[in-house]
Amino acid sequence: MNILETTGLTKIYGGISANTDVDFTLTKGKITALIGPNGAGKSTFVGMVSGRIDATRGKVMFDGQDISHLPAHKRIQLGIAYTFQITSVFEGLSVHENVALAARRTFKGDHAVFAKCVTDALTRVGLEDRASQIAGDLSYGHQRLLEIAMGLVQNPKVFILDEPTQGLAEAEIANFITLIQSLAGETTILLIEHNMKVVMEAADYITVLDQGSVLASGTPTEISNNKAVQAAYLGKSDA
Repeated sequence: MNILETTGLTKIYGGISANTDVDFTLTKGKITALIGPNGAGKSTFVGMVSGRIDATRGKVMFDGQDISHLPAHKRIQLGIAYTFQITSVFEGLSVHENVALAARRTFKGDHAVFAKCVTDALTRVGLEDRASQIAGDLSYGHQRLLEIAMGLVQNPKVFILDEPTQGLAEAEIANFITLIQSLAGETTILLIEHNMKVVMEAADYITVLDQGSVLASGTPTEISNNKAVQAAYLGKSDA
């Protein structure tokens, strides 16, 4: 079952197409990676999916509903959480306060349940011992984990992770792979990632963008063996 689908999604800036007729699906409860060379149109596409960029044409369906014309905050309320390529935490607030603020976007319930949700999100990413620490004092890797906790606490149906391992150490990357694999099934993950080790180990499905269009979609094995993908992105062309 697909929880999110795009049909013909296109963005044109001043006559130049950033994305052209992108048909894309997210399978419910699975991890789908979106990859491609720099300038392939990944950020623009995700911006249109999340509502941060208006599409020139095309349709976005989410959980059976046409959300093509909904603004980003409405899509968040429906269950789409999005972490940014550059960390977007509130540096002057504590770790706990950051997650609590994120929780208030969607939370409905009493204070005890609210507090438990915040604590559970911090525990899930391994930051429970840093709850009182000022977010701006965290390492870059821990700020990325905080951002994930801020998404998780919203209990999203779809969780978009934009370059989440950028700047992480090898040990942190290994922990991240374990974390998102543990989330699959609870939520549906769209992973935008350059680290092919992360993509191949973590993703159930992969879609490759090239020059703003879909080049290929399939399992990690199918993508790694695809000659067009090898030539355009993976650097294994027989040429």
